[in-house]
Amino acid sequence: MSDYHFPRQDAQFVLDHVVEFSRVCENLGQDELNSGLIDAILNEAARLGSEILAPLNQIGNQSGAVITDAGVQETAGFKEAYQQFVDSGWPSLAGDPELGGQGLPRTLSTAVMEIWQSANMAFSLCPLLTQGAVEALTEHASPQLKKTYLEKMISGEWTATMNLTESDAGTDLAAIKSRAIPEESHYRIFGQKIFITWGDHQMTDNIVHLVLARLPDAPIGVKGISLFIVPKFLVNSEGLLGERNDVSAVSLEHKMGIHGSPTCVMSYGDNGGAIGYLVGEPHTGLACMFTMMNDARQGVGLQGLAISERAYQQALSYAKDRIQGTQRDGSRIAIIKHPDVRRMLMLMKSGTEAMRVLTYVAAAESDRLKAAEGDQIAHHQARLNLYTPIVKGWMTELAQELTSLGVQVHGGMGFIEETGAAQHYCDARILPIYEGTTGIQGLDLVGRKILTDKGAALISLLDEMAVDLNRLRVSNELQVALKSAQDAEQQVRDGVNWLLNHADEASAVGVNLMMSLGYLCGGWLMLKSAAKALDLSLKPNADQTFLTAKQVSARFYCEHFLPRVAMHLHAMTAGSAAIMALDEEQF
Repeated sequence: MSDYHFPRQDAQFVLDHVVEFSRVCENLGQDELNSGLIDAILNEAARLGSEILAPLNQIGNQSGAVITDAGVQETAGFKEAYQQFVDSGWPSLAGDPELGGQGLPRTLSTAVMEIWQSANMAFSLCPLLTQGAVEALTEHASPQLKKTYLEKMISGEWTATMNLTESDAGTDLAAIKSRAIPEESHYRIFGQKIFITWGDHQMTDNIVHLVLARLPDAPIGVKGISLFIVPKFLVNSEGLLGERNDVSAVSLEHKMGIHGSPTCVMSYGDNGGAIGYLVGEPHTGLACMFTMMNDARQGVGLQGLAISERAYQQALSYAKDRIQGTQRDGSRIAIIKHPDVRRMLMLMKSGTEAMRVLTYVAAAESDRLKAAEGDQIAHHQARLNLYTPIVKGWMTELAQELTSLGVQVHGGMGFIEETGAAQHYCDARILPIYEGTTGIQGLDLVGRKILTDKGAALISLLDEMAVDLNRLRVSNELQVALKSAQDAEQQVRDGVNWLLNHADEASAVGVNLMMSLGYLCGGWLMLKSAAKALDLSLKPNADQTFLTAKQVSARFYCEHFLPRVAMHLHAMTAGSAAIMALDEEQF
């Protein structure tokens, strides 16, 4: 398996010239975040990722976690790596300063999280879920619960989990059977949850489980779900750990990938009931959990970028070293000389760059929302809501293709476990499934994000794209690409109008609309990047190698990915007739 290095130059380019991160900092009142400090943060994060986390990636894949009488034992080396992670202050990067956090912008923490996820996705799932739990408790928990739990979670001293799924309640959370019985100042929790990522381990002194359960008087359906904190160890009034709670991991799932991340079956209340504490109001648990889930969805989209970048780096390294084929003069050549290998590498390179710029732009909306006032609050909230299913759905689906190409570039060696190429492919396969499947993201996009406001937020985004594309100054080689992006924007606009007139088709067409929007967003932002690269190339001492590559990458993206916009929209406007035409017996 090849080494990992953070693609610092591309990330910095996106931050500086597309996101305009300095302006984001100014709006947040964080002008002290100068380039020197940002450089230091990214450099140190890159060092930890490449030197500490990346070497453990294949070890975690080969060894994985195991369950013992003492609980789940994480992969050897993970605990020490996690302690370095905490000692360096990384979990607290974007946390509330009043609770020990550093309060840095979400955009910067997203760039740092890319490093963790690329270096070792299985390891990085643990802090990813903790961050989401912090968001949920910050938004919904009582002052006492915040005081008890948040500071330790923000520092990384304690980790957290999300407990939704049950054996017969996956996407359909209305079927949850876990129970919460009131008892004095707390509740007794009974039930079993499955697919709980990092549900148990020995890396921290405590684990804070966020658990969905039903109260005795709960109405049926999702309106009867409540959210509870259920700690692994109880915490006394002085904040010290007490006795072990009645919660345990009873088994580990045997998975296709991310073997270094323990996925647990968790049991609550086998010995009298696990003590839990209500978060928010009774029967509002799903709304509370959605705060965590939306944060996690953007995090999973980031994983799509991260694992694609790792697969690309390995494929590129292999393609430069692997000798295969002979030139006319009899000399042998590396496979990177072959046009079809170049095609695959360019798909990986341009696709990954498009995902990176969309991820950072979406993260910046969180910071803009935090700084917004008046009418701008609703605008940035709507934009952030719109980006979330696209980031999660489109990017995780594209990651399937790019990591598969990584295997293909290796040829037969890609199918051999020792090269490590297959690990990226297997690890990536969960991404379109957990935190809401691709189908759920499509439904969320068309149902909650488009039809509820009659397309207003999406039309606003398309208007912004249209203005940008009309103003861009690109090279002659990119003129055709620019025209294709303008055509694609109009095609999506027409598709939205079709949806608004065929709302009854929403459940059948959401994924195709989401995918078309993903490819369009990628094209729009890649062309913005190319235009900026052209401007910078005219300055003295410009890095012509990098800036020319940015323009070529944008051109390739528009030639090879943008045509998919029309394909997905054509399928969308065909509607559901053929989808639903067969009887079940005809399948």
